[in-house]
Amino acid sequence: MNFGRKGYSYFLIPGVVLLILVVFLPFGMNLFISCTKWNGVGLPQWVGFSNYRKAITDTVFWASFKNNIIMILAVTVIPTILGLLLAVFLFDFGIPHFGQKNIAIIRSAIYLPQILPVAIAGIVWGWILDPTYGALNMILRTIGLDNLTRNWLGDPTSALPSVMGIMVWFQIGYPLVICMSALQRIDPQILEAAQIDGAGWLRRFFISIFIIRPEILVVVLTTTIYALKLFAQIYVLTRGGPGTATLVPSYFAYQNFFEKANVGYGAAISSIMTAIIFILTAIFISVQMKHEGVGEY
Repeated sequence: MNFGRKGYSYFLIPGVVLLILVVFLPFGMNLFISCTKWNGVGLPQWVGFSNYRKAITDTVFWASFKNNIIMILAVTVIPTILGLLLAVFLFDFGIPHFGQKNIAIIRSAIYLPQILPVAIAGIVWGWILDPTYGALNMILRTIGLDNLTRNWLGDPTSALPSVMGIMVWFQIGYPLVICMSALQRIDPQILEAAQIDGAGWLRRFFISIFIIRPEILVVVLTTTIYALKLFAQIYVLTRGGPGTATLVPSYFAYQNFFEKANVGYGAAISSIMTAIIFILTAIFISVQMKHEGVGEY
């Protein structure tokens, strides 16, 4: 049966309808609410761009935004670098010496935090970092480093670095798995030819990075978006505290939505972060298309 090009377009209707209902309609409602003063009950009062002007001058919002930018280091930059180095190490040295099966077990173990429920992982890390009976402080006391013990999640100077360390643990498995999969598609003859021409391990490493750069860009894009939407770990571990030490825009929007009943302002914060994510996504996709040569045609 020949449907033709027009006939096949009918199969797009369910997806387009779901996209409108799940994405565009809620986003449009959020934009409308962001231009209102509303406590969640009764009729919203139209205030135009007042909530956006408030965000521009709100020191708490900018503190949360600064924390979010810093968290990109822990969610994107450090895990991507470590995951890439670990992937190359396991691929070049681990598989030849320990076998594919053993390396697959190690890779799965490193990836495990990605599939753990955030609430469970957060509670466990809360126990580990507890200032009174936490395992980390107990270990430090046991080895005579009592001066290093502290309230890791309750001290403004250590709360954000502690959350960043936990996020590196959460995230490192994702770039590891993606990069190891990408390395498997490299033609071995390319690296063998480079080795014959005198290229050392470091030069072959950079050749591999150049070949798998599309996968690296995907990792950077997805983890950056995840960092900008970070909420669950902050909610479980610190609730944005102490003070604004670990506050991020997603949790700040949640506070305004549900704790302060300032729904319009919370919607404005969400809209600002959504716009930033859209812009970053467009930039990353443009860069990726340019590297793949799509933009030349």
